[in-house]
Amino acid sequence: MLRIAVPNKGALSEPAAELLHEAGYRRRSTAKELVLVDEANSVELFFLRPRDIAVYVGSGTVDVGITGQDMLADSRTAADVLLELGFARSTFRFAAPAEQTRSVAELEGARIATSYENLVEDHLRQQGITASVVHLDGAVESSIRLGVADVIADVVETGSTLRQAGLATFGDPIMTSQAVLFSRPGLEVDEATAHTLGVMIRRLRGVLVAREYVLLDYDIPTDLVEKAVEVTPGFESPTISPLHGRDWCAVRSMVSRKDTNKVMDDLYEIGARAILVTAIQACRI
Repeated sequence: MLRIAVPNKGALSEPAAELLHEAGYRRRSTAKELVLVDEANSVELFFLRPRDIAVYVGSGTVDVGITGQDMLADSRTAADVLLELGFARSTFRFAAPAEQTRSVAELEGARIATSYENLVEDHLRQQGITASVVHLDGAVESSIRLGVADVIADVVETGSTLRQAGLATFGDPIMTSQAVLFSRPGLEVDEATAHTLGVMIRRLRGVLVAREYVLLDYDIPTDLVEKAVEVTPGFESPTISPLHGRDWCAVRSMVSRKDTNKVMDDLYEIGARAILVTAIQACRI
């Protein structure tokens, strides 16, 4: 069986569980359930602290895991990213009191509070900066006011928490992050488990594509097909079928969900009619 580490709580937990559920895997019935065996799909799901997942995967205790790229980098665990999952997007940045203008070059000798000690130390080393990194497990935003640090380094999503604390970001982002499916480098499993992993990656990718695209159907005069296809080139190419008894064609194409209304407007302007949009439940690309 393929052994998979899944976040058991926090911002990663629910999106990861929903993604796996949409991909056809069993969902745990209670948050107290720490191990779930899905016999039908030949997988075992282990619900672990997001920060610990890299350690379990790196040690070979489990085969693959889902966690944030920032936590993966902070663990200093060598890993192969198998698939970017598109949720829990964030940026990791330095921040200081809003009234202080700072640059990264000014961090030399500074005290920097963070929950991601290794990630910050590695970044500072790459920049050739020597500073004191103060590890905190939480409430990093309060550390400057309490006199523990001069600067913080933390995950920034909307920035509202920083603003409430009177802080502002500065410098380029340390890194951008999202949830990923990953394994240890050179993962070696038996043929059956390798097949199960391949199926899982295809399923997850199919869900991600289904979330991003819709199916668009429309009718168009035959002499306008080429012009319409320029608007809807599709994921690979559109399906075109002649309509019975008319000099028209029916076209079906995958379209980016976020662009749907503009594409419909453009098609109507060209001369397309009976324009219909259908959600994609799942797919294999």
